[in-house]
Amino acid sequence: MKELMVNNLSFIGSKKTYDEADIVLVGVPLDLTVSFIPGTRWGPSAIRTVSEVLEEYSPTLDKDLREKNYYDWGDVELPLGNVSQSLQRIEEVARKIVLDGKKPVFIGGEHLVTLPLVKVMAERHPGLAVLQFDAHADLRQEYLGQEYSHATVMWHVNQIIGRENLYQLGIRSGTREEFAYARENTRFYPEMVLEPLDDIVKNLQGRPVYVTLDIDVVDPAYAPGTSTPEPGGCTSTEILAAVKKLNELNIIGFDLVEVCPLNDPTRHTAILAAKIIREALLGWY
Repeated sequence: MKELMVNNLSFIGSKKTYDEADIVLVGVPLDLTVSFIPGTRWGPSAIRTVSEVLEEYSPTLDKDLREKNYYDWGDVELPLGNVSQSLQRIEEVARKIVLDGKKPVFIGGEHLVTLPLVKVMAERHPGLAVLQFDAHADLRQEYLGQEYSHATVMWHVNQIIGRENLYQLGIRSGTREEFAYARENTRFYPEMVLEPLDDIVKNLQGRPVYVTLDIDVVDPAYAPGTSTPEPGGCTSTEILAAVKKLNELNIIGFDLVEVCPLNDPTRHTAILAAKIIREALLGWY
């Protein structure tokens, strides 16, 4: 398994070894099907680098990363240009983490990385629900002739977990067909992030939940460093409040995707992503 991993940087507060950790953070720098601005392969390293600007202590939660037993394993080494082999490698790493009884956090990379991760989680956790925070529906059955794309990922996820187990929040972009499909087949909350969460949290009590957060759910005024920016999203304060609202759930895995540092020389997007990950590590696990 070590031959699949490259470890050059670590997220703030990472422990020294995989074996001693309860939580494992992994970078998945897939960047092969992005449809507008490429560069998400550098998302994991950018987020790790700027994590050092944060404190390990969260005043919102009154918790500290130094009290958490987690390990940053590095990045999955992916074969450039080969989507199927990349997905296979990501799946292999995710399966090891789950079978070892550890809780995973994944940093993308483009949104297609969610597909093998949900596949592994659904095998291990019957009745899995997926919460998607995103600007885009990602429900196309194919995009530009490709079955597997960051524009099709949630359609595939929905086939794995079953009808109405996918909760989609913040969606404000997609085709007419995608929106029609979502209204019939998913729990669909277009353009809403905070408003539905109280009811969703009540409905999902006791169930295993996987969270996938595309940073473009946040308005590009707050998070411009993403591959497909879409105006009209939530604020950075609102997405952090949404993360806090999920603390009551049984979250068994999490990914944060689509940070494209080349599109944000200020690094504000990567810093926001790092803070979201810190709050998730402290609040969800």
